[in-house]
Parts: sequence; C-alpha cells; structure tokens
Amino acid sequence: MTAPFPTHKQEEWRYADLDALKPVWEQFAAPITLTVGADESFEEVWLPVADDVQVKRVQLSLGAGAKARIFALNNAGVYGRIELDVSLAEGADFELFGANIGTGVSTNEFVTNVNHVGPNGRSRQTIRSVLGGKAVGSYLGKVEVARGAQQTDGEQSVKAMLLDRGATANCKPELEIYADDVKCAHGASVGELDAMQLFYAETRGIDPASARALLLEGFIMGLWDSAQDGEGIRTAARDALRRIV
Repeated sequence: MTAPFPTHKQEEWRYADLDALKPVWEQFAAPITLTVGADESFEEVWLPVADDVQVKRVQLSLGAGAKARIFALNNAGVYGRIELDVSLAEGADFELFGANIGTGVSTNEFVTNVNHVGPNGRSRQTIRSVLGGKAVGSYLGKVEVARGAQQTDGEQSVKAMLLDRGATANCKPELEIYADDVKCAHGASVGELDAMQLFYAETRGIDPASARALLLEGFIMGLWDSAQDGEGIRTAARDALRRIV
C-alpha cells in the first residue's frame, strides 16, 4: 500500500517541490532499510544520476559499536531529496558529508533525523550548499538523544553560499535532548563569495569565472577528503560547480 502523499504542512516536507515529486511518489514512498551490525563498518558514496527528479529515502540502523559514513552530492535539475532516518545503538558512530549544488529553479534538500538510542554514540553531519539563479537548497536535520543515551557526542555544521539574489538557502539544525551528560552542538550560516578573495585571484591572472569556481571548490571539496573512493564525487561536484559560475 502506497504511503499518503506528503503536504507542506509537514515540517520535513515544508520546502519540498511536491509538484515534481507527485509523478514519482509511488517509486519512492517506501524508504530503503539498511542495517549495520554490531562492530561492522559501512561506507557509501551517493552520486547524482541524470534524472531531473532524484529522491533517496533511507532508514539506517547502526548496531552497538557500528560505524557508518555517507558522502552525498545532491544536484538534481528540478528536485533532489536525500532523506535519512538513522538510529545509533551504544557506541555507534555516524557521519554524513553532503552538498547541494543548484541553479535555475531547482530545489535540492537534505532531511535527516539522527536518533541516539544508546550511550557513547557519536554523530557528525556536515552540509554545504552552493546555489545560483533561483535555486533552493535546504537542510532540515534533527538530532534526538534518548534519556538513556548518556555521553552522546553530536554535531551539525551547515553552510550555504548564494551566488545570485534570487537563490534561497533554508538551514534548520535542531537538537532534542533528554539526557543530561552529552556534548551536542549545531551551527548554520549563509553568505556569498568574498569580494576581496575574488579580486586577489583576478590580480593573479585568473579570469572571473575561473576565480569563482576555484573559491567554490575550496568551499565544497573538503567534504570528501576522507572518502575511500571519492574521486567520482569530486569530479561530479567540480563539473556541477563549473556549470553554475
């Protein structure tokens, strides 16, 4: 049975392009379920595909001492959504490194819910957005710490770069904590390219478009430095950035 179609009244769908989603909803209504067993490790690189609408909805369960890392690039031409619902047992470790790169009237978003169920867990979410034209890039992420999940260490870092006045970034990191011995933090910022850095690059003989691309690569590329097989995602990101400068 197909799940009910979402609405903008639901917080996690507030910024979604529902018109673009509707024709493919049946295909993506049921999330993919992944389980990483106790003390096992899991790493995936999620590359964009050629479709104008790209949706990935995943429920990820980490057993005690398990480790998972996901590296993701989200730059669908019309609508892209990467949705993660993660649960961490005792001592589990989860990392997400993701980027939205959008132009035209595209909408790309990361929506996450990271639930620390057991103690001594660690999570890191690092999201960067580069948005031109009238593109929309969003991050809606919640970290939940259960009452018994003492000594949880959770962080969210969200930054967006707007290249044009019509572009929009939505950043909503959120913490919901029921334990009293935790270390959790989040931060979000939205800005534009530094005019002085652009000027400096141009005085060194770099043309304006290449200077912009160079600075944007510096903003994005570090996300995937630790990926075991990151060359594909770096190449895809570099190509996407050069198309919007």
